[in-house]
Amino acid sequence: MSELFKHPSVMKKLQNEVRGIVGNKQNIITEDDLGGMNYLKAVIKETLRLHPPAPLLFPRMASQDATVNGYNIKRGTLVFVNAWKIGRDPKSYNDPEEFKPERFLSNVVDYRGTDDFQFIPFGAGRRGCPGIQFAMAVQEIALANLIHKFDWVLPYGARGEDLDMTEESNSSTIHRKYLLKAMAIPYHCSG
Repeated sequence: MSELFKHPSVMKKLQNEVRGIVGNKQNIITEDDLGGMNYLKAVIKETLRLHPPAPLLFPRMASQDATVNGYNIKRGTLVFVNAWKIGRDPKSYNDPEEFKPERFLSNVVDYRGTDDFQFIPFGAGRRGCPGIQFAMAVQEIALANLIHKFDWVLPYGARGEDLDMTEESNSSTIHRKYLLKAMAIPYHCSG
């Protein structure tokens, strides 16, 4: 939601997609409604790229000697993978510090980390997070409902571009240092 406030054109495009697909549906959006919401999925991927839930993935021990990008890694070495830095790699992403969900509309990179390792917010391979499917379904449904049911504004005349996006860690996860305060205005469908 913070990135959507900072980028109102993205918020509007997302609202148009969700409201256009769901229409005047008054009850809760379900998984069945998410099929054509490609921009919603791109917004979530872009958010995970810039703000992975855990900036450092759980450490792994090298099971054999290996060389990665010219670095020799000995068997038994504890390896930490920096998902935060991978998501900001200029070799993988143009303007890596910019929030641009469109980069995922025509990009087949998946968050499961099975084929591409430039986007691994949940780890990769067989040691990736076992809750990926559940987490993504919950995020998509929650965001779709928030965007469909409400128009959003910042209180007291605050502007999105003024939001402090400083992050901090509480040992294993990362979150905004300052809570987002926003007002939800019920959206009434016409028709």
